[in-house]
Amino acid sequence: MKKYFPIILLLLIVLSAYSTKDRMRTIRNESFTAGETLKYKVHYGPITAAEATIDLSKQLYTVNGRPTYRATVTGRTTGSFDLFIKIRDSWQSYIDTAAILPQRYVSSIEEGSYRKKETIDFNHYSNTALVKKKRKKDPEKSATHKVSDNVQDIVSGFYFLRTQNFDNLKKGEKLNIKGFFDEENFDMEVTYKGRQTVNTKAGKIKAIKLVPKMPKNEMFDGEDAIVVYLSDDYNKVPVLIEAKMFVGSVKVDLYDYKNLKHKLVAKN
Repeated sequence: MKKYFPIILLLLIVLSAYSTKDRMRTIRNESFTAGETLKYKVHYGPITAAEATIDLSKQLYTVNGRPTYRATVTGRTTGSFDLFIKIRDSWQSYIDTAAILPQRYVSSIEEGSYRKKETIDFNHYSNTALVKKKRKKDPEKSATHKVSDNVQDIVSGFYFLRTQNFDNLKKGEKLNIKGFFDEENFDMEVTYKGRQTVNTKAGKIKAIKLVPKMPKNEMFDGEDAIVVYLSDDYNKVPVLIEAKMFVGSVKVDLYDYKNLKHKLVAKN
């Protein structure tokens, strides 16, 4: 037995290392794929104030040794709003194709004279996030934060919602998502509000109504200030977002799309 013991020990070590090296979850995704593009008009009251695009790159990227989708959200003011306050913002999330979790988050904020760049590298094995940020001419600052299991950034969280099955939920039931934003952990509670048909620039669309509970902040008027409508089909595309803000109401309205994984179901 003694002569076999080193071999048995070596096998146990190898098996142990193999079983723990990849302990991330696996999420079934039938809703989106690489190459999808969604375009929105952003209305401030009756005025079209901005445009936004959500784009999944056609190619996959390897981040932290894992294949990822690169999801890019861009927002820019248009028309007279561009003269009032010029906004050129972008948020990127490299989303693990199997776990639907962020491996890396990159943002660039340009709003008037304000400038901020940020990169977050997530380690889902140690539950940490390395944040690097830079404002204007200030030197870059970095810090490591503890994060929750299966934590989401603000972009990947929407894609995770799109993988969920809402068929068995009753009106008023809640989904809980762990989030990390602006160097803080938060619990995002999303309430399922049933189904309804909404009018969008892409047509009348049957939709799933969701209300995320917002933390107290200086932008949104109340914890139920945002309503998100996902298409009631296999895609679960965000087709309309309504927000009550202290300075007025904002509506984000889908007007164009391409390369959806399934045909978008519209109401005749």
